[in-house]
Amino acid sequence: MNPRQIREALEEQMLSPQASYAARSKGREREEPQCDIRTCYQRDIDRIIHSKTFRRLKHKTQVFLSPEGDHYRTRLTHTLEVVRISRTIARGLGLNEDLAEAIAFGHDLGHTPFGHAGERALNEILKDEGGFEHNRQSLRIVDRLEQEGKGLNLTFEVRDGILGHTGETLPLTGEGKVVRIADRIAYINHDIDDALRAGVLLKSDIPSKFVDALGTKHGERINTLVLDMIEESAKKGDIALSAEISAIFDEFREFMYKNVYLNMRAKSEESKVFGIVNGIFKHYFYVPDEMPDEYRKIIDKEGLKRAVSDFVSGMTDKYAVHVYENLFIPEAWQVR
Repeated sequence: MNPRQIREALEEQMLSPQASYAARSKGREREEPQCDIRTCYQRDIDRIIHSKTFRRLKHKTQVFLSPEGDHYRTRLTHTLEVVRISRTIARGLGLNEDLAEAIAFGHDLGHTPFGHAGERALNEILKDEGGFEHNRQSLRIVDRLEQEGKGLNLTFEVRDGILGHTGETLPLTGEGKVVRIADRIAYINHDIDDALRAGVLLKSDIPSKFVDALGTKHGERINTLVLDMIEESAKKGDIALSAEISAIFDEFREFMYKNVYLNMRAKSEESKVFGIVNGIFKHYFYVPDEMPDEYRKIIDKEGLKRAVSDFVSGMTDKYAVHVYENLFIPEAWQVR
């Protein structure tokens, strides 16, 4: 037996009956020889983290636009936190940690520059073409855009989890459902941390009922939610938080939306995002020949708006600002 087959045999012995076994994967859209060392889900992890899109996440906004300081989360650090929380929960439930990790690594690949503000801007531009949702764009990237249009050819289970990590479509696997909740656990907790650092929130602003139920510190809150999810999921036979913790967590999310996500100080620059995204989009819509070849090829098959959307949504915050400045900000005269 080669190392992959040994690992697959161990999964049959160690994992829960509810787990997704690598040897029983529904496979890839395009068949290909298996690796002797890695399972199919381990290969998907490697394909995602070696992709160009994944590398760009380090310069994409999580919540705070262009924050001063190196300690605020980016889309990349958020992804890493989701990976670790997902693996812990998957291990606690006897699910496939590799599948959970692959989904978590790929779940936010489709995020725009400037976080959800950029997503809302593109959604408005594309409203007549079905809109823009970052989970669907993440799936589009791994299926269509990476590797010069060939995609990453990921397994069915990873693709399903990426699409279902948010929105109305629920994942079909337990591992996908774990990532869906782990994503929320990660962003609510690290956004509290960043909001406190930025002075948008004070510790005294956080209602005592949340502190009493979830804990005072970042690690305590995550630990409470993770342990509750493992215990409740084991009892129910499905992935869920307990009714009590779920209600508190939902209320906490509402508190964060009101006091952080929609906070005027934290979001004071967002109106500019719409101007930047719209300006760049309109320019390339009218001058598509200036886009890279890989995006121009999309025009004939899927239309000009979708091609421009793919190009703009893939930009990092810094690159989008650089492009906007080059297109619309006059250069200073060089006076001799």
